[in-house]
Amino acid sequence: MGQSPSIHQSSPGGSTHRNRSCYPKPVAKHRRSMSDHSQQDVSSDEDAAPSSDDGLGGCDFSDGIPDECLALIFQSLSSGDRKSCSLVCRRWLLVEGQSRHRLSLNAKSDVLPHVPAIFSRYDSVTKLALRCDRKSVSINDEALVQISLRCSNLTRLKLHGCRDVTDVGMAAFALNCKSLKKFSCGTCMFGAKGMNALLDHCSSLEELSVKRLRGINDGLAAEPIGPGAAASSLKSICLKELYNGQCFGPLIIGSKNLRTLKLLRCLGDWDSILENVASRPNCLVEMHLERLQVSDAGLIAVSNCLELEILHLVRTPECTDEGVVAVAKNCKLLRKVHIDGWRTNRIGDDGLLAIAENSANLKELVLIGLNPTFISLSAIASNCQQLERLALCGSETIGDTEVSCIASKCGALKKLCIKGCEVSDDGITAFAWGCPNLVKIKVKKCKRVTGGAADSLRAVRHSLAVNLDVDEIEAEPVDGSTSDAGAPDEGVEFHSAVSTVTSGGGGGGGGGSGSVVVDADMPSSSNGGRSLASKSRGSAGTDL
Repeated sequence: MGQSPSIHQSSPGGSTHRNRSCYPKPVAKHRRSMSDHSQQDVSSDEDAAPSSDDGLGGCDFSDGIPDECLALIFQSLSSGDRKSCSLVCRRWLLVEGQSRHRLSLNAKSDVLPHVPAIFSRYDSVTKLALRCDRKSVSINDEALVQISLRCSNLTRLKLHGCRDVTDVGMAAFALNCKSLKKFSCGTCMFGAKGMNALLDHCSSLEELSVKRLRGINDGLAAEPIGPGAAASSLKSICLKELYNGQCFGPLIIGSKNLRTLKLLRCLGDWDSILENVASRPNCLVEMHLERLQVSDAGLIAVSNCLELEILHLVRTPECTDEGVVAVAKNCKLLRKVHIDGWRTNRIGDDGLLAIAENSANLKELVLIGLNPTFISLSAIASNCQQLERLALCGSETIGDTEVSCIASKCGALKKLCIKGCEVSDDGITAFAWGCPNLVKIKVKKCKRVTGGAADSLRAVRHSLAVNLDVDEIEAEPVDGSTSDAGAPDEGVEFHSAVSTVTSGGGGGGGGGSGSVVVDADMPSSSNGGRSLASKSRGSAGTDL
């Protein structure tokens, strides 16, 4: 692709493209690659020219590709490949920058002078992540305001470690970026005033995730946070590791169309807030309660959420069978249930029998730190005929009899995880003939299971994925925590393959000193992103 002078023209249909008068016939068996251009100065558009004997007649075939089509090509490439393409010529640099919609910045204080240059090149950004490590000084209000002025069409923002951003900066940002749909913050220092400003001005906000927000740690003096203009649009709220999370109570109660509520490791009593939420018409579909001070009174209130499909109840020691029974009897649409009883023996057969009798649509069940007997497991296997994913972890009562019952009755089961249970080879080999739709079985920390069980399974079912850690030493307790998997810190995670490019106005991308991390593969859903690190910490390794 030789570098030749070019002129942008508009076609009748509105596409911008290069109008070339010479298109020589392609030469047979002539191949050209990106490495052919490595000998040319990519920052000089005018001086580069192909040799006279290359058979191309001095023409650049890419000049005939409209900018819109070139942008679509770039969007299908990885971040590293996009960076390489931006160094080919000034036109590619321009198109690559203008077609970049996702951006992740190392949000240190020294990025402030480079904000104009960065967002002049990347002027179409709609999804932005600003991250700063704990040992560095983060961007301040001035930088955030400058960014908001240049990204007025921003729809997603993630702030992490931006400790120098205050209520003033958040209020100015909210005024400039009213189209925001997803907002996530972690380890920030602004408080209730900044959060209220965001909710008052961003009337399209759909997802809100707040983790370790230090500015609201004022005890009873904390200002209440209400839904504001986002009362009708907000669909998902995730609060994680908050000292005074109850100040978000008015927001949770006043969000009319809330579908997902996740409360993870927040201090204080949450029963009254759950009771207020459930006492009004609601459309909650998903609820996560983890390491929370909530009792059966809170669960009984949750049972009034008749559209509930997903319930995670993780390490809530005040919850008993009574609360689980109430939820199971009223919430007939349950599809996914995760319960970590923390080995308190307060949730057992009674709660599980209620699930078996009332949850005909159940497709995923995770039981951790419970001690169910054959009675409840047999009822689940018999009645929940749509069950596809099952995890049984850290139980002293689940043995070969219970597992064999599952193998004989769960015809729809596709994935099974057994961890830290009293199961032997006899129970595991039952799946050689049972569960005809099983595609994956994982067994960990079951001392009585040997490698022979895996060999028996593979000999009969060649396509079955068998993960058997028979030599693993049980060093740590079974952990059913799901917070790292469930929160859109989660969920508006911006991790993936990244590359560092230099921002600047010169050709070929050179000349600038500001460093920007570009994320070309940001997950489209806040609930979809989950890093490998968080996966290794969460959900007891069930991999469902």
